[in-house]
Amino acid sequence: MAATSKVLDPYGRPVKRELLMQDIADASFGSVRSPISGYPGDGLDPVRLANILRAADQGDPVQYLELAETIEERDLHYLGVVGTRKRAVSQLEITVTTRGTTAAEKKHADALRDWLTRDELQSELFDILDAVGKGYSFTEMIWAHVDRMTVPERLEWRDPRWFRFLRKDLRTPVMLTEGGQEEPLPPYKFIYAPIKAKSGLPIRGGLARPAAWAWMFKAFTQRDWAIFTQTYGQPIRVGKYGPGTSEEEKDTLYHAVVNIAGDCAAIMPDSMQLEFVEAQNISGSHELYEKRADWLDRQTSKAVLGQTATTDAVTGGLGSGKEHRQVQEDIETADANLLAGVLNQMLVRPFVDLNFGPQKRYPQINLARPEAEDLKAWTEAATPWIELGLEVSESEVLAKLGFAAPKKGEKILGKTADKPPRPDPGTGSEDENPSETEFKGGFNALQQISGGIAALQAQQPSTDVISGVSPVTVLADQLQAESLPLMHRLLEQVEAIVQAGDSLEEIHEHLLSAFPELGLDDLVSVIAAATEAAGASGRAKVEDEALD
Repeated sequence: MAATSKVLDPYGRPVKRELLMQDIADASFGSVRSPISGYPGDGLDPVRLANILRAADQGDPVQYLELAETIEERDLHYLGVVGTRKRAVSQLEITVTTRGTTAAEKKHADALRDWLTRDELQSELFDILDAVGKGYSFTEMIWAHVDRMTVPERLEWRDPRWFRFLRKDLRTPVMLTEGGQEEPLPPYKFIYAPIKAKSGLPIRGGLARPAAWAWMFKAFTQRDWAIFTQTYGQPIRVGKYGPGTSEEEKDTLYHAVVNIAGDCAAIMPDSMQLEFVEAQNISGSHELYEKRADWLDRQTSKAVLGQTATTDAVTGGLGSGKEHRQVQEDIETADANLLAGVLNQMLVRPFVDLNFGPQKRYPQINLARPEAEDLKAWTEAATPWIELGLEVSESEVLAKLGFAAPKKGEKILGKTADKPPRPDPGTGSEDENPSETEFKGGFNALQQISGGIAALQAQQPSTDVISGVSPVTVLADQLQAESLPLMHRLLEQVEAIVQAGDSLEEIHEHLLSAFPELGLDDLVSVIAAATEAAGASGRAKVEDEALD
């Protein structure tokens, strides 16, 4: 049940529950929160770029943020590498760790896990990671009452142009009202996510800042390349006219020369000539522009992904592809840890406080890619120890390999798959108890067993009674003579069960299932007769002593 008592944020400010349900930072035409953006990238030059960055450093980041948006839209390479970095983290597996052991703490974690299953979460995390490029992002949480719980119904990305940092430190974020006044962020209302590429002020920590210089220089190169292509990509048209050519004829020739490039068609008198003069040795100049643009792209890849192997195929580059991938994974892990820390502080704590009240320990969100384990190496390392007698839980091995324990009635693959099924002793049904049939096969195989059991049978004593021996000794010898073959037959059957079993648990199960077939009736009869004879002998001896 959602808590209704007054809740304070970590700074002691009261949380206004009615405000949590409202959109308080959405776009509004005619106000400072206008969705219309400027385009400071148009005609950008080094002086103008420096002024934009300087203004951001002094507390006015609007043009810088608009430029960061423009770079993502116009630089395909920067869009690709930044998108790769954000998507790599937004699709990581999210787990919740219960930091305590009490039932209440487990309940808090379970409630959070249930909320994290929402389908929109991945796209919302992607929006929060807009901070990778700009250095920080703001996400408004619109809460709602659902199933007696207060949960974030939506996580809405908000334009960072609608926020500022206090002039006293340029670190404390504040929001702008529709009239442009700066106000503190309401408690438990926003996810402020600073993800900086370097230490320092948040406004100077975004990747868009160094990328702006690379994009500007590449824009110059692309413009020069386009001019070069227009100028030298087609041959120069030269029209020639002879002496005495009239001005009207000259105009006709000029229009033919101008239009031949686009129209590829023209007419002129026979007395006029049109020549195409091709530029020589332009391949070197063409490669110059391409190499410069590619070099700038590689620098951007290094800044965003820490390497170039996953974006640019460069023969003979430093480091292997595996090493470059490890660098990218290191950056992914760092981003995931930063984002998890932001969510634990800005989302998890409000979630628990609003529903269960303030706690000493809160559940913790973790974002990580499951580490791939070399099962072949693990198997090769574990098998010798198991063969030497190390006891290992079967369930642990199955879990390690990703297998489930077989259910009753399922077809079993592997070493025991060739064993015949055992029928139920009571019904004879093979489906109900396949173990009995299996061990009937084992009993039949006893006919071929020699050695231990046969040798014991050969040692049974003679049944002849020697005169002068006491009746008790004679009775004991007779019991041994009659019971030993039956005992040997019983041991043969038990030995077959032991030989057919693969483990103590399996032998135990098979002994129980095969017990009705062990043939104990004859042995019981012999023991009963011996007991009766011993009783009669005892009574006779007592009577003889009484007569004496």
